[in-house]
Amino acid sequence: MADITKCIAEDCPIKQKCYRYTSEAGVWQSYFLDAPYEIVDGKFTCEMYWGDNAESIWNELKNITDEGNNRI
Repeated sequence: MADITKCIAEDCPIKQKCYRYTSEAGVWQSYFLDAPYEIVDGKFTCEMYWGDNAESIWNELKNITDEGNNRI
């Protein structure tokens, strides 16, 4: 289960690359009420985009900072 706010924007052009769309929903899952993306002057933007590999990046950063905190 993903402990995040999921996106159900069926018409999003990058939905298959976004963790907020592709993650497995839990029983008590939160969802955005409106699609969080915009297309302005033909340019796509989404401040809530979470690339599928973002989870591994955050875990790696956590490991690096945890290791740094353990140094004397």
